[in-house]
Amino acid sequence: MKSNKIRFKNIFLTASVIGLLSVTSCIKDLEREPVTDVTSASIFADFANYPNALAKLYGGLAMGGQVSGDGGNYPDSDINGINGGFSQYTRLMYTMQVVTTDEAVIGWNDGNLHTLHKMTWDSSNEFISALYYRIYAEIAFCNEFLRNVTDEKLASNNITGNNLTEAKYMRAEARFLRAQSYYHALDFFGNVPFVDENYLPGSSTPPQRIDRAALFNYVEQELLASANDLKEARTNEYGRADKAAAWALLAKLYLNAEVYTGTQRNSDCITYCEKIIGAGYSLKSDYQSLFLADNNVNNPEAIFTVNFDGINTQTNGGTTYLVHAAIGGSMSASDFGVNGGWAGLRTTKAFVEKFPASGADKRGNFFTTDQNLEINDLGSFNDGYAFIKFKNIKSDGTPGSNTNWVEADIPLYRLADIYLMYAEATLRGGNGNTATAIGYINQLRQRAYGNTSGNVTSINLDFILDERARELSWEMTRRTDLIRYGRFTTGDYVWPWKGNVKDGKAVENYRNLYPIPAKDIVANPNLVQNPGY
Repeated sequence: MKSNKIRFKNIFLTASVIGLLSVTSCIKDLEREPVTDVTSASIFADFANYPNALAKLYGGLAMGGQVSGDGGNYPDSDINGINGGFSQYTRLMYTMQVVTTDEAVIGWNDGNLHTLHKMTWDSSNEFISALYYRIYAEIAFCNEFLRNVTDEKLASNNITGNNLTEAKYMRAEARFLRAQSYYHALDFFGNVPFVDENYLPGSSTPPQRIDRAALFNYVEQELLASANDLKEARTNEYGRADKAAAWALLAKLYLNAEVYTGTQRNSDCITYCEKIIGAGYSLKSDYQSLFLADNNVNNPEAIFTVNFDGINTQTNGGTTYLVHAAIGGSMSASDFGVNGGWAGLRTTKAFVEKFPASGADKRGNFFTTDQNLEINDLGSFNDGYAFIKFKNIKSDGTPGSNTNWVEADIPLYRLADIYLMYAEATLRGGNGNTATAIGYINQLRQRAYGNTSGNVTSINLDFILDERARELSWEMTRRTDLIRYGRFTTGDYVWPWKGNVKDGKAVENYRNLYPIPAKDIVANPNLVQNPGY
């Protein structure tokens, strides 16, 4: 679904009003104003408004603000204190999940951006804060939708027949989207503020803190409930959640359960992987086509995507960022279907070396002309190979509809990840079948190599971690994967400039979680800062 300029009237003022963080005036970073004078009551009185109201929830993942190009800063961007393009949801997730790892470095010195790959960030980092506020803004949008589509509200608004059926599906989608954002809060921040639709806007009571294990349980229950109520797998509109989207996130939740709760849930991970595998998904035949401008067409691998196009979702985040920022040096922007490069993103030697030097694995698509493998200067685009992933080119070779705003969609969940999760959970003691897991891995490698030369006859956990990097590079999984393997902060695995040292070094283990923004700690007495910050 595309972003829409609808905003609920009673979501405004401070963070407490949107039902998230605190009540004091120092949380001005999340100030709100209504875009229109339309109230939630009038919006939800007419079912014709429901698709647009739901579109705002999906738009919260795709857009940084209320206008094309993100609108710069507040009030046109959804959160204050940082440009709307910088603070777009998936761009922030990429920054925290990829730029902090071996998969990418960025050469820019905007604010405290440079501290992220160096792993020297602190609780005042504006990009970490923006992710926190972006997550909770999405939760607020979902809460507002959910409090207006209860059975009682639907009855009082005389929503009946097919409209009632569709409204209940939409309610399940909102519930899934809220659970997804709470999953992100769980993964990035751990112990966080908690509010649902029962926490009313304007409350003078600060939200309570929920610990990580309890939040895990909440996300699990919400996903199970929404999976029960969502449309059947592969029957909803492309880009909207169905049962398989909830199953995919449940599988991811269970794969990481030991990190979040101390208890493994690998057999549960396998259960939900098998549900998806049995639902009729299949691998797209060509790996590169997964990341082109028309990757929404004939894509049987996509489970849930964040959608972009050159007309309705003009944002400096999303794939516009991933394409433009990866172009620099002697690279030709026209080869990527865009009008220029931003000379920012490259990758590290540690990532490059996960691929065969022969180039047989097509997933290792590096631009090396005039680029140095070694990174001596993080600020120089020519230090570090450029990595080619997304393009604003269609399968027929023509560019997207707009050479500035990229049209490729971002897959949050796709079948390849399900295969990899099944294999890992099996190796970690789940009730899967090893031979079946090897078969899934070889399907991925046959696509990557174009033949059976990359096939394997055995797998282990180290292999799966590297295979996840090869298959899912730049798809916002790497930090979580490294944490699950105990290699994000430790000296068991280092990469260039980890710990702000050229050859890399271990950093403090507390960096497995990001800090709660310092402003919110001051504003809400119920919160406790994560250790180390």
